[in-house]
Amino acid sequence: MSFKPVPRTADWMSSALERFESRLLRYAQRIVGDSEEARDVVQDTFLKLCRQNPEELNGRLAQWLYTVCRNQALDVRRRQGRRAAAAPDDVANSGGFSREPPPPETAARSDSVAQIHHELDRLTPDQQECIRLKFQHELSYQEISAVTGLSVSNVGFLIHTGLKCVRERLARRAARESFPEGVSPAVIHRTLP
Repeated sequence: MSFKPVPRTADWMSSALERFESRLLRYAQRIVGDSEEARDVVQDTFLKLCRQNPEELNGRLAQWLYTVCRNQALDVRRRQGRRAAAAPDDVANSGGFSREPPPPETAARSDSVAQIHHELDRLTPDQQECIRLKFQHELSYQEISAVTGLSVSNVGFLIHTGLKCVRERLARRAARESFPEGVSPAVIHRTLP
């Protein structure tokens, strides 16, 4: 006897897949460092979701998906004995404009984005993960806490101190290299891969 999902469950799964698949792929790739392995992790995550009762995840779908995806990705990384590699920057594909900015503006923006990414990559792994979950994946502090196992106050502290550190480093660099000051969380959010 095979299990046939009721249409409501199928619609729920389809909606979850459409809403979270690409975000989870970026998140998993950041942890495992390989796009193929990230796809396997996300596929396993959604297979586990298929076995869940939608009512049991009432209001906690994002938290559940990120927690399962993170655990799967960390297992893959542990099994392979390698450290997570940074995902390639994909700034060029992040815009939705029909007209490219002039080359000097593009070069300046690209350099600024590269500097922000460099400074983010210098943060502690916990700071990096919390900042990315907050600004790239738009999770709340509570959801980040549930995903990472850190307390809500620790999540807030890590995000605050991480952003402060990035701003200070960029300000020091600006003083040396004429980098535009005033980097805000919104700028960091727009530059995350």
